[in-house]
Amino acid sequence: MKKTAKTPMKILILPLMSLLPFTAFALEYPEAVRGGVVETLHGKEVADPYRWMEDIDSEEVSVWVREQAQLADDFIKEVSGRDAVRDRLEKLQDYEKVSRPTRRGGRVFFSRNSGLQNQSVTYWHEEGGEPKVLLDPNAMSEDGTAALAGAALSDDGKYFAYGISQSGSDWKDWRVREVATGKDLPETVKWVKFSGVSWVPDNSGFYYSRYDAPKEGEELSSTNYFQKVYFHKLNTPQSEDKLIYERKDQKEWGFRASFSEDDQWMLLSIWKGAGGNNGLFYRKHGDEKLPFVELFKDFDAQYSFVGNDDSIFYLWTNRGAPKGKVVAIDLEKPEEANWRTVIAEGDDVLKGASLFGDFVAATYLSDAKSRVAIYDLKGDSKLVRDVKLPGVGSVRGFGGRRSDTETYYTFTGFTDPGTIYEYEIATGDTAIYRRPKTAFDPEDFTTRQVFVRSKDGTKVPVFLTHKKGLTMDGERPVYQYGYGGFDVSLSPGFSVANLGWMELGGIYAQASLRGGGEYGEAWHSAGKRLKKQNVFDDFIAVSEWLISEGITNPKKLAIGGGSNGGLLVGACLVQRPDLFGACVPAVGVLDMLRFQKFTIGWAWQDEYGFPEKDASEFEALLAYSPYHNVKKGTCYPPTMVFTGDHDDRVFPAHSFKFAAELQQAQGCENPILLRVDIKAGHGAGKPTSMALDEAADRWAFIAKSLGMELPGSK
Repeated sequence: MKKTAKTPMKILILPLMSLLPFTAFALEYPEAVRGGVVETLHGKEVADPYRWMEDIDSEEVSVWVREQAQLADDFIKEVSGRDAVRDRLEKLQDYEKVSRPTRRGGRVFFSRNSGLQNQSVTYWHEEGGEPKVLLDPNAMSEDGTAALAGAALSDDGKYFAYGISQSGSDWKDWRVREVATGKDLPETVKWVKFSGVSWVPDNSGFYYSRYDAPKEGEELSSTNYFQKVYFHKLNTPQSEDKLIYERKDQKEWGFRASFSEDDQWMLLSIWKGAGGNNGLFYRKHGDEKLPFVELFKDFDAQYSFVGNDDSIFYLWTNRGAPKGKVVAIDLEKPEEANWRTVIAEGDDVLKGASLFGDFVAATYLSDAKSRVAIYDLKGDSKLVRDVKLPGVGSVRGFGGRRSDTETYYTFTGFTDPGTIYEYEIATGDTAIYRRPKTAFDPEDFTTRQVFVRSKDGTKVPVFLTHKKGLTMDGERPVYQYGYGGFDVSLSPGFSVANLGWMELGGIYAQASLRGGGEYGEAWHSAGKRLKKQNVFDDFIAVSEWLISEGITNPKKLAIGGGSNGGLLVGACLVQRPDLFGACVPAVGVLDMLRFQKFTIGWAWQDEYGFPEKDASEFEALLAYSPYHNVKKGTCYPPTMVFTGDHDDRVFPAHSFKFAAELQQAQGCENPILLRVDIKAGHGAGKPTSMALDEAADRWAFIAKSLGMELPGSK
């Protein structure tokens, strides 16, 4: 590629920080040569000047990234009070975190983090016995970047299969540990991605799904096609694993194998892309010569196996019910006309269901808040009782086995890190199982939910959480967060980082946008593909409402989001640069014409559209693609782009290209920075210390940009 000279840009950013004592600091952006790549798509020429940054392992890109990371680090070091913020976040993080217990074969398993451990530790004990360490990922790497990324217990509690991810990668290596001795079996199962493991009933091995090994050097960028299902027998090398199922005619199909609790049936849930709809196949367990019966193969809805009584399958589905329902299907006559409705579709969104004896525990979302109800499995949707929850928040749990008489759930809120409750299914009796002790008082904060009208009149729910007694004088610093995609629901949840922001006097505003799953499939579909602009309109409407209500103003409003939420921030940034005082897109999908070219990006085309195949979807994508809509000479708000060098979910070149384009186009003194975590991926498994550093840097950058004075400022 022919290179042209380019003078590094120097920007004096002193005028940006009028409220903070700050030494003049000249930004000199690392040189990024603008290439001449131009492609013609659907008759339109599209420039891609930073295509060369997709070769992320090249020396040129590596040097540029290191220099960008150093620039961001130097900038943050100049923010007075940043270290005090980091110290406070560490104190808030330093509380015991314990998971809900799981019982297998008379043994109890749980995870625990004493407070500041980089990774949680897995423990086990006999009923009534003392806990023992089963697996400590902290001992697997000095910097905490080896993380437990999946686990499965054999039915008898004898074996613990576990997947380890390195540096945040989606690739996992699976091993098996004997619980009683704490020793690993000799084999390792590699190249597993987007799959757990499922033990066979006799615990002699497990099923899992994997891809072929990528070419050396392409582990983080190569596309993932043709997933296959294998059986691994214990104490044998992976090379001897038996291929169970593949589809050479369906390169995009992925598989999740599982068993019914009574061990009669092996099930395959087939996913195709990230759209949510799936297929469901089954066969009688015990005869591998039998073909799988393709119960649902058209990907016309979502189907999730809940349980069974012999050949009666209980399924959660949104077929004909956008908000979800539970049905009973007789495998002898599976036609829809013969289905029996167990739980009918209602006003709230049914997110999941579990069987306990003849009861069904159903978890709902009601205006993005959790609700749980108990139904009679045999009683034609008869409601037994609503579960009395501690307040407005989110519920996780209500899992277990059909034979269990009790279950556990965790209740969380914006200022509740998660109390675990034990619940008796038959009686409804509830008791606190574990409540964490924290370094703050939840009573110092308040949460309310409001509904904001979007551009087309749609009501968008928004949670506002902040310290009690704040004066809404139009000068309140606000951090507005959203996602809006892939049927993902944003409900109340606890975050040490967000709590730290609120302790600084900021307001946390969480918007439940179209594209998510808060109101069922219709809500999701209203924010995907050709309707994706609705998501950005929703988010912008929330920003405008916060301003019009006299809560904040554009100079005090920061926006953030990660992954698909990074796209959200990038799109709103380029569409309304006048509206925000700071923007922090993280691990974002930012080049909407080439997202399908890397790793699992092809699977997102059902959500975003097909830029190469469909002209109308290409036009829609080009119209909002953050990378392609940066305009030279525009004054963009202070922006810090976050990514990880090992992100093999959203290829880090998205962030590299977007940051480079913003830097060369910036028409004012506001800084554009690229912050790159080393040995980090898309976010899962990130060490505690690294997560605290990231949060402290984010708040320091935003506080600096919004003119906030941090504790400990000089």
